[in-house]
Order: sequence, then structure tokens, then C-alpha cells
Amino acid sequence: MGDEKSMRDRMLAGEAYIADDPGIARDSRRAQRLTHLVNTLDPTDHARRRDLLTELLGAFGADSEIRPPLQCDYGHRTFFGARSFANWGLVSLDVATVTIGDDVQIGPNVQLLTATHPLEAGARRDKWEAAEPIVIGDNVWLGGGVIVCPGVTIGPDTVVGAGSVVTKDLPAGVLAVGNPARVIRALDRGEA
Repeated sequence: MGDEKSMRDRMLAGEAYIADDPGIARDSRRAQRLTHLVNTLDPTDHARRRDLLTELLGAFGADSEIRPPLQCDYGHRTFFGARSFANWGLVSLDVATVTIGDDVQIGPNVQLLTATHPLEAGARRDKWEAAEPIVIGDNVWLGGGVIVCPGVTIGPDTVVGAGSVVTKDLPAGVLAVGNPARVIRALDRGEA
């Protein structure tokens, strides 16, 4: 894999990469510094938290809230829509993009995990990594402790029950639960 692209450029392009690139390390340190500030800020200083989240994230929509602690790999690859809410303990491993729509409700301790690693032992030993984007549609509710795996899209108006592990795409307007998460029923418009 010896082309002239930096590992950071490979990562940003969605290609396999090795995470020891100086640009990747710089982006990670920036995210660690900003999340530390967010997580240790006086809880009543909402304006400063908004400013920090706006600086950290790729987008932070109007009237949205993320309660600390928050953890992310890079921050600038997480896009948080308007009027959305994340309770305590959100983890966004945003090696690939994480797109969270408008009016989304995220319970405590939710993990959005874009990172992947090769199944082949040699490539894993050589520290190759990759990632696949996650998309959370508008008006989705992720219950507490939900884990969303790499490459998953959750359609608008869908509810994912607490503790579920979402390994495959979910359509719009359904209730899904379990490990792996399975659709158990459609939601009518009054429920969604």
C-alpha cells in the first residue's frame, strides 16, 4: 500500500490506513483537548459548552445538547443535527463520519463505532485500520447503552431499544431491539 498519500489522507478518503500518521495524531490530540474541556466545564456554563462543541464537531445544530462526558476520536468527523440530545456518556469513534440527524434522542452510554480492523492476522499485526460511516436519521431514538456498528444507517423515525447492538441497517419507522438488533414491528405515525 505504498502510494504517496499520507495515512491521514487515506483515513479521510475511507481507505485503509495506519494510525501513526502525524496529522492523525494532531487531530486526535485536538479532540482530546477539547473533549477534556467539555467534560470538565462547570455544568451550568451552557454557552461555553456550546462554543466548545461547535469548535470540536463537524457540525453542532441549533438547540442541541450533549451532556458530558463525551468521547470521540477526532470530533470534526461527527455531525450533530438541530434540536438533538445526547445524554451522558456518548462515545463517537468518528474515524469515518458519524452523521446524527435533527430531533434525535440518544440515551446514556451510547456508542457509535465506525472503526474496523482486518480479520487477517498479518494486516492486524501491521496495525492497518479502516472505518465505515454511520448515519442516524431524523427523529431517531437510541435507548441507553445502544451500540451502533460500522457502516450502519438507521432510518428516520426509528426507535432502538436499550442495550441493543445494531449491526445492520434499520429502515425508517420501526422498533428494533436485541443483540443483534432486529425489527420487531413497524411504528405508526403517531408513535414515531
